[in-house]
Amino acid sequence: MTGPTVLFVLKGYPRLSETFIAQEIRALERRGLDIRIASLRHPTDRAVHPVHREIRAPVSYLPEYLYQEPLRVLRAWWRQRRRPGYRAAWAAWRRDIARDRTANRVRRFGQALVLADEMPAEAVRLYAHFLHTPASVARYAALLTGLPWSCSAHAKDIWTTPDWEKREKLAAADWVVTCTAAGQAHLAALAPDQRRVALVYHGLDFERFVAPRPTAGRVQRDGGDPADPVILLSVGRAVEKKGYDDLLETLARLPAGLCWRLVHIGGGPLLGSLRRRAAALGLADRIDWLGAQPQEVVLDHYQKADLFVLASRIAADGDRDGLPNVLMEAQSQRLTVVSTRVSAVPELVIDGVTGVLVAPGDTAALAVALAELIADPGRREALGNAGHDRVRRQFDMAGGIDELAARFGTGTNDAAVMGIRPCA
Repeated sequence: MTGPTVLFVLKGYPRLSETFIAQEIRALERRGLDIRIASLRHPTDRAVHPVHREIRAPVSYLPEYLYQEPLRVLRAWWRQRRRPGYRAAWAAWRRDIARDRTANRVRRFGQALVLADEMPAEAVRLYAHFLHTPASVARYAALLTGLPWSCSAHAKDIWTTPDWEKREKLAAADWVVTCTAAGQAHLAALAPDQRRVALVYHGLDFERFVAPRPTAGRVQRDGGDPADPVILLSVGRAVEKKGYDDLLETLARLPAGLCWRLVHIGGGPLLGSLRRRAAALGLADRIDWLGAQPQEVVLDHYQKADLFVLASRIAADGDRDGLPNVLMEAQSQRLTVVSTRVSAVPELVIDGVTGVLVAPGDTAALAVALAELIADPGRREALGNAGHDRVRRQFDMAGGIDELAARFGTGTNDAAVMGIRPCA
């Protein structure tokens, strides 16, 4: 039996860096939700994850730039201006453009016109992933059509969106979920009612992240054999908040006698400058830059690596990680995690128990932590096992999917649809 039809508004689809969105869509489809996807941008990744190939939801692409499809935008405006909700949508946009005089703000309204105009008649709700651009388009389209809307907030969208805009969106949305306690506390403080903001961890789909291979190879490596170096793995986009320049400085601090190799997976605008910096530090021949990869390739590297490192930090514009899924993925494969105390990372990694955390930007401390773990395979094994047990016990995605399914009207617990866990 097919459940209600919900229109998911995404910034781009499909994206290799947003596996958590794809796994959510597929899991909700399995619960009976009829999902349609509206994407603000066309895909730029050449590959897709296996989960993308399993998703049944049809995808429509809104005009990425209004000048590229002027007739489509004009037709939508001509029809939408006659709708009862047009006056309210126009007024909301006028208030927003007065405070944010950007081409992006204009584009959001044009995309909302097209979204409202081409929306399937059976749709009963809009649901935006990310509180910035997608939520703006969903909000304007909801005003045009009279449909309710809700949102899932994550990281950059929480920390770089102006407070005035977050307050108004939190007041307008039926409900908002976010994937970290840090994000929930911040948004709840801005909401008219803190119960409107729920903590729903993404978690992992453990049907995909199956039991890891035996760890004998990892246990034997201690950084003393040039022919068998300890493999360090990092998965993340080359952007400021991921701290890859800090990681390079850290690697340059490691003792000369330690034998290690770094494998990096991920795309991003800073890849070129990072590779040049690695060469300047004399690290070029010890780093493999693999670029963006599909999930099955990433999983294979988790299983081959000895140690996972992510040097996250707060970017100059306030952007920061939420709870990086790659940390959970690494732990699911018994891979020891070394990271930083940023945002929600401490919600997952217990320092000294399930991994090691240092202060963001502290390359000296990060170098000490890496050097000690490279040379101590027994400690790596203990931390990796503890991280594996905790992530499988507390970060299974099923609980979050249960709550979302109930909110969308496909779950069995109708009270959960509006029952929101407040901040502690």
